[in-house]
Parts: sequence; structure tokens; C-alpha cells
Amino acid sequence: MKKVAVVAVGGNALIREKGKHHIEHQFNAVRETAKHFAKMVADGWDVVVTHGNGPQVGFILRRAELSLKEVHPLPLDIIGAHTQGSIGYMLQQSLGNEFHRLGIDKQTCAVVTQSLVDKNDPAFQNPTKGIGGYIDDEELIEEYRSQGWTVEDDAGRGFRRKIASPKPLEIVETKVIKRLVDEGVVVIAVGGGGIPVIKDANGDLSAAPPAVIDKDRGTALLAMELNADIFVITTAVEKIAINFNTPDEKWLDQMTVSEAKRYMAEGHFKPGSMLPKVEAMLDYVETTGNKALVTDPDHLPQALKGETGTWIVPDEA
Repeated sequence: MKKVAVVAVGGNALIREKGKHHIEHQFNAVRETAKHFAKMVADGWDVVVTHGNGPQVGFILRRAELSLKEVHPLPLDIIGAHTQGSIGYMLQQSLGNEFHRLGIDKQTCAVVTQSLVDKNDPAFQNPTKGIGGYIDDEELIEEYRSQGWTVEDDAGRGFRRKIASPKPLEIVETKVIKRLVDEGVVVIAVGGGGIPVIKDANGDLSAAPPAVIDKDRGTALLAMELNADIFVITTAVEKIAINFNTPDEKWLDQMTVSEAKRYMAEGHFKPGSMLPKVEAMLDYVETTGNKALVTDPDHLPQALKGETGTWIVPDEA
């Protein structure tokens, strides 16, 4: 019987060391991550991989700013499509090579993916999602603010431009993705949470006002629409902690839905960091009744065996 796993990879997972963000460094990071996904496939999982794109979007925005006198600017939806193509290409090639080395007969396919949003979503009036790199130059911060950007501290990690992050309502390409999964293809999709689009009265799609979708929310929605057996978020830590960075810090093996909600209410998870990941997993667990998992890429194979990671499970579990 097929087991479908939808796994989210952070955009920062492609940049593992500060200052090492060239394509060769990103490609090397993707190759390492691909080994863990290939191990999942070898263990019998059908895998859909999603990815963040925050740093990559930031690089393209900066290039566009530097070249404004020479070439046309790029709107954010096109930038999102660029990153889905480039990161999807790196994952697609790296996974294919890993399958070849392991003797696994699997095809990979990257799908440019759109996420439908409501043009009246209140998020458009309250930019909260970090975009691009962190900024430590006060003059540059003021310059961005003068251009109309919201620039704020991002979960204590530094100042960053903020943009609207509306709730995704539907993954437009879900039927295509499902058909590929049913055929045994390893799919790369919902890059950066999906390209935000809106629908008019005639049913035609167009770019939403400038926005980004939270990658984990977009991935959770896809996992729900596919009725995946498991939703996995890979991040920088092996497990989730409460009382993080305090003497009472405690790393968690498991949380029920009720426990996770209590920890959220107590303020254990920071906005812009672990909070949206927990919220996305709760949406998935409550909708499907299945389990969700958080761990780092290096521990993914062990975590899927129940040896590490933090699991969010239904209350009855």
C-alpha cells in the first residue's frame, strides 16, 4: 500500500553557512538534502517535496534594484516563478542522481504551483512575512522604508522587509500533482508556498497584490488536499522545544493537538519562527487525523522511524 509523505524544506536549508550563498553552495546543500529524501523513497514512501525561497527571492529583488537603469523590473509573482524553477531544477536533478546511484527506478518532476488567495484577505493590510535577507545597515533600512516597504525585527534574528502573507485557500495544481504521485513520480511543488493568485468573477486567475504565502501553510494545504499519510517540516532543529533558550528548556518528542494549543497560548513558539510551523501542522492533523513531524534534514530517516523529532498527534492518540 502506498504511503504519501509531503515534506517541506526551508529556503535557508539551501544556505547552510553565512556568506556561502552562491549557486554552487546551494546546489551542494540540495545534494545533501536529496540523500535523505532518497532514503525515504527507498523505505517505501511516495514523496512530495516543497521548499522555501525567502533568501532566493531576496537575491533576485536586489539584482532587480541594481539593474533598474538597464532592464525592466520583475514583479513578485514572476520572481516566485523564477525561484520555483531554479530550486525545483536543483532538487529534481539531485534527487534523480541519487535515485540512479541507489538503483531506484523513479522519475522526478518540478511543478510551477499557484496558491489561490482572497484579494480581501486582511493580511494585505498587515504585512508580517519576512522577505529577502536580513538587513543590518540603518541607512538601507530607512531607504527601504522610504520606498514603502515595512521593515521590522524578524523573530529576534535581525531586521527584514515584511510583506503581506494571506491565507492560501486552494492549491491550483493539486489535481496534476496527485496524478503524478499516483504514477509514482516524486514531485517538487508549492515552492515558496505557491505563487499567490486571485480569481475574478469569470473564474480567470491573475497575480494577487504583492504577497508571499507562508511555505508551511501552503504545504499543509497541499498535504490536506492530497490526503497525505504524513506531513513533515524539516527545519534547523532536531526537535521542538518549550521554554526555548532558558534554564527550563525542554525538547519534546510528541505533542497532542491540545498540548500544542496550550503551548501556543503560553507563548512558547515565536511568530516568524516556530509558531507558523506548529499552526500549519495543527491544521493538517485536525483536518486529516494523521500525524505531523518536525525535525532537521539530517535526522529525517531516524525521525520517520520514531527515533527522534517532534510529532504532533491527534488528542485520541
